[in-house]
Amino acid sequence: MGQPNLTVPINFILIGVTQRPELQLPLFGVFFLIYAVTVVGNLGMIILTKLDSRLHTPMYFFIRHLAFIDLGNSTVIYPKMMVDFFVDQNIISYYACATQMAFFITFIISELFILSSMAYDRYVAICNPLLYNVVMSRRLCHVLVGIPYLYSTFQALMITSKIFILPFCGSNVISHFYCDDVPLLSMLCSNARDIELLIILFSAFNLISSLLVVLVSYMLIVVAICRMHSVEGRKKAFSTCGSHLTVVVVFYGSLLFMYLQPKSAHTFDTDKIASVFYTLVIPMLNPLIYSFRNKEVKNAFHRFLKYQGKPCI
Repeated sequence: MGQPNLTVPINFILIGVTQRPELQLPLFGVFFLIYAVTVVGNLGMIILTKLDSRLHTPMYFFIRHLAFIDLGNSTVIYPKMMVDFFVDQNIISYYACATQMAFFITFIISELFILSSMAYDRYVAICNPLLYNVVMSRRLCHVLVGIPYLYSTFQALMITSKIFILPFCGSNVISHFYCDDVPLLSMLCSNARDIELLIILFSAFNLISSLLVVLVSYMLIVVAICRMHSVEGRKKAFSTCGSHLTVVVVFYGSLLFMYLQPKSAHTFDTDKIASVFYTLVIPMLNPLIYSFRNKEVKNAFHRFLKYQGKPCI
């Protein structure tokens, strides 16, 4: 199955989601349905927030970029994975593997910091409502989105290049359903301790710093809400944060479950389930959460349908 003494592999073989033949077709059906909902939901959110002038606010600017990241994160992995359900060996080329890993790292890091930017946006909206339009200027919004994109791209290129410039030895079988950095490290000929340490440090910094921004923002939001005398004001403030808070809890919860498990508790199956959750299930849930829990999005969707139904003159 693997190629011994491999130094410059032409192809890698992905183990995939399951090796049980009886589960291939049912899993394909489930993943196809989830991916279809993901594409329609996120693409719909991007189009809706772009076309409807009432959604041209900082909050929906961030939601549009979150939808773009979710769409990219799932698309870079799942079309290839679903094709692999119908082939004997899940083969991916050397360069396709490097490309997939680079894009995956870019999207997953971008999502962390976009969510923290959205938390800051909610903090300004609730704690400084009169200055909201001044503070959350178009320029600041572009900075809060642009920096995560640049930073995540730099980190993805650095880690990917460090791994793929080194020779690979032994088996070319990757113990995952997509090209991830950790399974590839164990396949390198040379000691990958330095790269592993670099990945751990960056992962810890990304997770802790972005989560810290979210926690501090919501602590200040809770204090501001507790000081409100109006019940209606408190209710409105909670509804403003509800969708984002739900997305944050689901996303960070799955990442913390993945990375904070003791090493002895880590198994291939649990890691696969966690990976499926934050690379496909969460990108599907995010647009659903923002559409079902948000009156403005529902109204924009109804306006869009109404406009599409008008006859051309």
